[in-house]
Parts: sequence; C-alpha cells; structure tokens
Amino acid sequence: MAVFHATIMAKSLFRTVPVTVILPTDKLYFPGMPAREEGKPYKTLYLLHGIPGDNTDWIYGTRVKRFAEENELCVVMPSGENGMYLDQPWAGTCYSEFIGQELVDFIRKTFPVSDKREDTYIGGLSMGGYGALYNGMKYSDTFGAVAAFSSALLVDETMPEEAPLQIFPTDRTEVKKALYGSDLEAAAKSDRNLYVMTEKKLAAGERFPDIFMTCGEDDFLREKNDAFAAFLKEKGVPVTYEVSPGNHEWDFWDRSLEKAMKWLPLEHGFESQSSGNVGR
Repeated sequence: MAVFHATIMAKSLFRTVPVTVILPTDKLYFPGMPAREEGKPYKTLYLLHGIPGDNTDWIYGTRVKRFAEENELCVVMPSGENGMYLDQPWAGTCYSEFIGQELVDFIRKTFPVSDKREDTYIGGLSMGGYGALYNGMKYSDTFGAVAAFSSALLVDETMPEEAPLQIFPTDRTEVKKALYGSDLEAAAKSDRNLYVMTEKKLAAGERFPDIFMTCGEDDFLREKNDAFAAFLKEKGVPVTYEVSPGNHEWDFWDRSLEKAMKWLPLEHGFESQSSGNVGR
C-alpha cells in the first residue's frame, strides 16, 4: 500500500497545504489471486476530516488503508483546518474552490486516476461531512457520490442565535462570522445552508450526486441529520440514510466508512497480500 504525504501550493488558499494520498499501485498478489487490469485508472474518494483534525486523521482513526486496497481506490485526504470547507474571500481563503476544483485538478494531473464524474467521490465526518455534502452538491459535475457521516449541519435558521454551550470554537458568534460572513442571517439564507442549496439546485434543474449519510443513535448531531435526510427524501434527491448504535466517535466512523465502501460502485474482490491475506 503506497501512502504519499505531500505538501502542495494551493493558489485558492495562497499557501502550501498538506495532503495525504493512498494509492494501491504496489499490491502484491499471491498465485491464484485475481489481479487488476494493468494501467486502468483508479476511482478516487476525497475524504475530509472534522474539527480539530488534519489530513492524517483517517489514517490513524480508521481502516481506510485496508479499505482502499481491497477496493482498488485512491483516497485523497487534504487538511481543511477548521474552515468548514467553505470559501471565505474576506479572509483570503477559498477552501471550497480548493476542494472542488484545484485539488481535483492536481490529483488528476499527478496520479493515475479517472477523470470521470462517476469515478470521483467525496466524503467526510462531522465538519467534513458538511463539507462533503456542500461541495459534493456545489460541484455535482465533478463528484458522482457523497458519503457523509455525523455531518455538522450547523448552517440553518438557528445559526444567528447564541449557542448555549459553546463547546467548539464554531459555536462562538465571532467565529461563525469569520466562517460564514459578518451577516449571519444572510448566511443562513444563502447556499451555505444546504436546505437553500438543495432548493436552488432543484429549481435550476441541476443534477445531484448520489448521497449516503450515517449518524449514531446517541450523536448530538442526530436531530439535524435526521431532519436533512428526511428533507432530501421529500424532495426526491437520491439519499440513503442509516442510523445505528454509536456516538460522535471513531469506532462509528470506521464502521460508516466500511459501509460507504460497500455502497459506492467500487472495484470489489481484488484482495492482495497486504489486505488481510498474509501468507494465505
């Protein structure tokens, strides 16, 4: 399993950004194991971390390397800091442009991956779940599917209100303004609110990516995830939503990632020495 830790210059952020890439080009097959067609481009999953993580979170928190190898999948994990994967032009940072355009262009120029929409996916957890849904819908001509776990669906009509607990930095009003704009009421009515974005895309007749969402039974974000999944179904947007035992935790996200790998249209069945078949 090849794992690349790169630093790339992001024009949309005007700085260098760390990115981790998994690419199963070095698989070792034992006699009798079916091998993948040589030279065939890989499908790609862009996987976004949550607050307060970075581009290495998925490597340490889940079995993503094994899943990628078993499914012949390139996985790209950028660092999004705590920026919600949104454009903040007033701060000189455009995370959405970086995730949806610049990073995709870089990966396609650098690695042997497919440039087809049906082979390109985006996923994430918590903040990254919101980022995956937002950018997956915004750049629906690029991403054919979205996998969002325990999504931080915080941009809605309640956002301008003062958060009672303020557990995360994003609960504070001054941080909200830095992330979403100084006018929080206007931000809640913009396409940063996924309800608003969905309505706009439906009105314009634009296509949506296929969507897979999960949330833990005891997750503090469950109510918001339940509501948004129900809204998508009501509007006829293709969504699969699963609620299962768990909280806002890595064990749940690891299981969710495994489910997403089975849900996505990947190349299953190409096991190798390092994907659990040691010495077999």
